[in-house]
Amino acid sequence: MIKKIIVCLALVVSLSSAAQKPVDRSGFIYGLGLSTSKEVYKGYNRRNIIIPIIGYRGEKLNVYGPFVSYKVAKVADLNVLVQVAPRFQGFDEDDSYIFAGMADRKISMDAGIGLKYQKNNWKVGLSSMFDVLNRSNGVELSSTIAHTFRFGPLFVEPNMVLSYLDRKHIDYYYGVGKDEINANRVEYTGKSGMNAGLGLSISTPILLGGFTQFSLQHTWFSSEITDSPLVEKHSNLSIRLLYSRKF
Repeated sequence: MIKKIIVCLALVVSLSSAAQKPVDRSGFIYGLGLSTSKEVYKGYNRRNIIIPIIGYRGEKLNVYGPFVSYKVAKVADLNVLVQVAPRFQGFDEDDSYIFAGMADRKISMDAGIGLKYQKNNWKVGLSSMFDVLNRSNGVELSSTIAHTFRFGPLFVEPNMVLSYLDRKHIDYYYGVGKDEINANRVEYTGKSGMNAGLGLSISTPILLGGFTQFSLQHTWFSSEITDSPLVEKHSNLSIRLLYSRKF
């Protein structure tokens, strides 16, 4: 797998409910995103992604390249969504010495249901996503809590994330089959586990007539992942910079 993945997609890019004034955020957007993260696999350096942002935001339907969500219900401050998202995870044999002789673990597509609650600058999210391309046939259940602080035109949002990955997911991306054993790795069967993360994003609507966001996310991986002979690190840091504006 190449270290740089260029994909036409768009990300949900929006300000918090504590915006300076009401803004019509519907319509088409464009921009650019840059993302880099240190992989936990042995010998796999960084995963760098360049993201041309093409997207549309509507009252119910949001389409951002392969990221799609549709609001099916709203009860007070709670939104119920159906959503689809790509999973940029996995490796090719030539990504690192540790993968030599192994079958590729492929990028996939997830679909599922999300719940989003937002009130008084607090945001709570729950999601259940399933692999729909039969790569891992795995499931991810995640929860997020965040709070937005406003400092003039700056919006600072710390967050905490818990992510449960089932046995099939971890076994596919971190397991080693009997026919993949060599001098560098033993057989390993993945089990379900829970990852935890802390993040921080800083956003502003005042640069170059658009929306700019810088974010950091530090993830600590479960022992069910770090015990794999393919893995050498217990955590990683991802960095993302996004800029977008309306057409």
